[in-house]
Amino acid sequence: MTVRPDKHDPATLAFASQAVHAGNRIDEGTGAIRTPLVLANSYALPDDPSRIDWSGTEVPLYTRNSGANQIALQEKLAALEGGEDAVALATGVAALHAVFFTFLDSGDHIVVADVTYEATWRLFTELLPRKYGVEATFVDASDPAAVRAALRDNTRLVHVETIGNPTTKVTDIAAVAEIAHEAGALLSVDSTFTPPPLYRPLADGADLVVHSLTKYVNGHGDAMGGAVIGRREHIQRIRADAMVDVGGVISPFNAWLIGRGAITLPLRLRQHLDTARRLAELLDSDPRVAYVAYPGLASHPQHEVAARQFGGRGYGGVIAFAVDGDPEAQNRFVANLRVVTSAVSLGHDESLIVHVGTDGPRVAAYPEAFRRYGHLRFSVGLEDPDDLAADLSTALDATFGAA
Repeated sequence: MTVRPDKHDPATLAFASQAVHAGNRIDEGTGAIRTPLVLANSYALPDDPSRIDWSGTEVPLYTRNSGANQIALQEKLAALEGGEDAVALATGVAALHAVFFTFLDSGDHIVVADVTYEATWRLFTELLPRKYGVEATFVDASDPAAVRAALRDNTRLVHVETIGNPTTKVTDIAAVAEIAHEAGALLSVDSTFTPPPLYRPLADGADLVVHSLTKYVNGHGDAMGGAVIGRREHIQRIRADAMVDVGGVISPFNAWLIGRGAITLPLRLRQHLDTARRLAELLDSDPRVAYVAYPGLASHPQHEVAARQFGGRGYGGVIAFAVDGDPEAQNRFVANLRVVTSAVSLGHDESLIVHVGTDGPRVAAYPEAFRRYGHLRFSVGLEDPDDLAADLSTALDATFGAA
């Protein structure tokens, strides 16, 4: 029997339809067919407010607890990621911190991927150990045996990234989820590099999925936000502990912007992925390029894992590479680009590139080529692929001379 699609029931819809309709409702006050931007920080109380839970989050009361645009965005994110619930916060780092703050106590142990976002690295090498006595072990998360070996009796959480920032190392989420659960630990996954529909870690056993909404979900480089998606019991704990009483809530305007951006996520992501694979192959074939790290290349150490895990849908929109030269050569190459913009972040409509050197505490866990040359983190945007290919080629010519 064919299931009748219903825009009011996202479970009946395909992904592209969910992106359009999930979380959206007709505004009762104006009849607007799109959830409006609601900038109020307070909402009307019932006639008898004496029984209200002043920390409640289900009904808009005070925007630090929940607001209309935040609730709409959370419904959309839960549908897109295939989770029971979602909580939207001020930034991706706020979302990461919310997970760690909620599920780790003094004396607990966490296993963390050794290639991870810089804020996560600092949280577990400095802040959380010093302030709260949380112990962390960093491991090569692409090796399930290393994850298993790092577990302790007091391990409460394993935290990995689907595609590691910045080396593009790929973690086998299903394998690590099984290992974590055998030890009674939760698995949290930063899936910022692999938004749905490219990949949904919850389907492979992850307990919590974190996104920097600033990146692909918003997609336009004009709003900041973060989210955690998972089982309702876990998300409600995060809301109560890390949102209401820590206060890292997303603003109504950012929630509205990101909800609008998410509508075109499936269309944008297809372009990101197709162009990234083409440009990775172009760079990989050029002798003036020292190395290319991209999971879509057969030379990538976790290519087979990525192909299986992502089901052939793509390999992400971020390429790490370096030209064959010293830091000055990397900088000259970037300066010679005329379409790609030198700036941090990723997942924007415009292509972004940043030169990162060989210094810093995280570098010891990077592959040898990263330690030797540094790297250029290249986030492939939505420009015409031919323009981007020509920009890379002419910048290489300007830097080294014609190939």
